[in-house]
Amino acid sequence: MKPHKKLNSWIKSFEFVKEIYLATRQFPAEEKFGITSQIRRASVSVPLNIAEGAARKGTKEFIHFLHISLGSVSELDTLILLSKELDFFNEQECKQLIEKLDVIGKLIYGLIKNLETRV
Repeated sequence: MKPHKKLNSWIKSFEFVKEIYLATRQFPAEEKFGITSQIRRASVSVPLNIAEGAARKGTKEFIHFLHISLGSVSELDTLILLSKELDFFNEQECKQLIEKLDVIGKLIYGLIKNLETRV
């Protein structure tokens, strides 16, 4: 059983990873090992930590991994804003990505709050 696949936070963050990979294809070639790599790794970290946490035995461990996911959401926010400042994203692309990222962050935060009532 893969309980993470039923979580909206995992579903939305998994979709977001695909979007980030497509969006960063346009980044300059010299950024392949720089910001392109960093933004992709941070985006992948969000659903990975949700999945890993959901597979853990206890609720406290799950919450711990959800907090790591939230850290990656914050990292992504900064990387997306930096990408806009460097003209890798235009204003509209940046706005759309940040809005989706905000939804993901709220879903993760809501899940944490829900789980904390069980501890």
